[in-house]
Amino acid sequence: METIFAIIGGTGFYQPLSSECLQEIEVNTAYGIVRLQRIDYQGYTVFFLPRHGKEHHLPPHRINYRANIAALKELKVDYVLSTTAVGSLRQEIPRGMFVVIDQFIDLTKSREHTFYDGLEGEVVHTDFTEPYCPHLRHYLCDTLKKRAIPFKTQGTYVCTEGPRYETPAEIKAYASWGGDVVGMTNVPEVTLAREAGLCYASLSLVTNYAAGISLSPLTHQEVVEEMNEKMAVIRDVFMEVIITIPPEKDCRCNFKEDFKLGN
Repeated sequence: METIFAIIGGTGFYQPLSSECLQEIEVNTAYGIVRLQRIDYQGYTVFFLPRHGKEHHLPPHRINYRANIAALKELKVDYVLSTTAVGSLRQEIPRGMFVVIDQFIDLTKSREHTFYDGLEGEVVHTDFTEPYCPHLRHYLCDTLKKRAIPFKTQGTYVCTEGPRYETPAEIKAYASWGGDVVGMTNVPEVTLAREAGLCYASLSLVTNYAAGISLSPLTHQEVVEEMNEKMAVIRDVFMEVIITIPPEKDCRCNFKEDFKLGN
């Protein structure tokens, strides 16, 4: 059976990874319409989904996360690789560093964050001991290591509601809780992927120090510039993971095999 991949591009990562057999597609889900691009890369099917839209018109709190993950499920995606631009909560994690995050702290407030809303009489409590697929994370780390790219093998992602940046007091608190990086988009994307039984991992790129650590006010432009600088690296890493990861999974991400969309 064919292994199917998806790449979710975050801020600054809006273009597909290859022009091979590029096809625009539209998936009509129970949660809304999702537009993606299908790419055939060395015999592998890869779907590319720009999280904020092609023109970056969706702020973090207005992204239709449920529709996005539902579309990937309907397309029978096995592995999801995502990019996230993050601010560093620690001096020892500088701008330009990659972090293969393994934990998160959720501080979002108003997002639709589950497929299991109880409307059909089913209550499901999902285990998140390992929020990110360990199998997929292993191959991400292995690829970065082989390419001698500086990165951290672990990190806790603090997800805030946005779209404003955080205050220095908030950043100080997040660091004291054990947070390493801060962003606005990884939750509920990661939690929905687990509910849908998708293997999901995220490669975070530190684009700036967070407020109170940075010596200057934060701007969206510096985030985009850093992503543009590292875009080719991310593309190469993702493509190598796609062609090297074995089809057999060594994880428990598909915790509920009878999952149905629209629950």
